[in-house]
Amino acid sequence: MRRTLVPSDSPYAAIVGFSRAVKVGAAVSVGGTAPIGPDGKTVGVGDPAAQARRCMEIIRAALETAGARLEHVVRTRTLLTRIDDWSEVARIRGEFFKDIRPVDTVMQVSRFINPEWLVEIEVDAIIHDE
Repeated sequence: MRRTLVPSDSPYAAIVGFSRAVKVGAAVSVGGTAPIGPDGKTVGVGDPAAQARRCMEIIRAALETAGARLEHVVRTRTLLTRIDDWSEVARIRGEFFKDIRPVDTVMQVSRFINPEWLVEIEVDAIIHDE
């Protein structure tokens, strides 16, 4: 099966050695996506909703580059440094997945590589015939 890599714009990608997404067959996995802007800086410092929206924008673009769409997402994982932010982040997730309804896991982690990040989101998608 063919393996397609979708590169990441993250300043950490070259250091860590990761892709934004990997497609193998009909499966696409998008790794932990942080709220990084095009300038390499954190978007929405202190604002979990703004950070979640930026994560979802990056994820949508990565899926599209891999030939998938949000409608193909079957699982999301939401990682938060403050579990009390879950409802704000969930509201943003709902804007993107309201009618798609993939399964989800929400968990608190102690921290991320960058202390400004409050959230990371990852998704798995399966490209299927409509």
